[in-house]
Amino acid sequence: MDTMKFKLIYLFLISSLFPLLAKSQQTPLFSEYNYNPLIVNPAYAGMTYSPEIIASNYGYFNAIEGSPKSSSLSFNTPIADDKMGLGATISRDKIGVTTNTIAHLAYSYKIFFGAKNNKSYMRRPNWQIYNQKVFSFGMTAGVKQINEDLLELGIDNDPEFARNISATLPTIGVGFLYNTADFYVGFSAPNLLGNQVRNEQGVNSSNPLYGYLGYRFFPNNAEDIMVKPSALIKYEAGAPVQLDTNISLSYRNIFEIGAGYRSTSSLNFLAGIYALNHLLITYQHNTRFNNSILGNSHGIVVTFRFDEFD
Repeated sequence: MDTMKFKLIYLFLISSLFPLLAKSQQTPLFSEYNYNPLIVNPAYAGMTYSPEIIASNYGYFNAIEGSPKSSSLSFNTPIADDKMGLGATISRDKIGVTTNTIAHLAYSYKIFFGAKNNKSYMRRPNWQIYNQKVFSFGMTAGVKQINEDLLELGIDNDPEFARNISATLPTIGVGFLYNTADFYVGFSAPNLLGNQVRNEQGVNSSNPLYGYLGYRFFPNNAEDIMVKPSALIKYEAGAPVQLDTNISLSYRNIFEIGAGYRSTSSLNFLAGIYALNHLLITYQHNTRFNNSILGNSHGIVVTFRFDEFD
């Protein structure tokens, strides 16, 4: 692809997803919200029975230069007899010439309803265990680094593209999560400061709102396969509402497959395998249609849990 085509793609991405005239940065829709919930909601911190580390990489195998790419690394652990949780996340997303890097710490406090950490629930098999009836409230604090390498575009006679832009802004966020053995629902606002804070160049960041829910059940009382439908919705000022719906099937914590639809005209597919009792490796593929210039994307999420996946 020649230089002119590169510039056209960059201009399309910037004009449609990152409106520079408003100097406000939009955020990506995380495809791995089911497998790395902490990047969406701080209330997830410490939700599992043991510490866990989650790394994700998405979009880096896309051959279209300038297409969205993201990566993240998170850690979370329960503390205080599981009544609280601590976490930390660093994430980086890049689209066109714009790069956002976010680092934050997370804290959660939990209220249990009924028996805490009771591992016997109805006829649930011991390979698929979740905390039951717990309400979690979480908070985050961190920084966001924004870089726009506008000079790479080589656009002359336009003051909007006459210099690169760089800004470091503080972030404060909150989240809520209600989780049972069969159902969960969460809400988060990861950047409450939003456009109230801006640097000397007028750069600010928006405050996206995330809502998500999911259900877990065994079809026809079969205890070998768990079905897990879920949905994530994101609202952000200046951008259309985005919806991500998925359904996956897990077989005895041995392997997992799934598919979904995203309102930005794309289909999601996933396949995961549990390895060595502590490791979950999930591959994700996003297929775009309607002649999208962004092309298809691939991603991988690796979860290491210090305690075994039951």
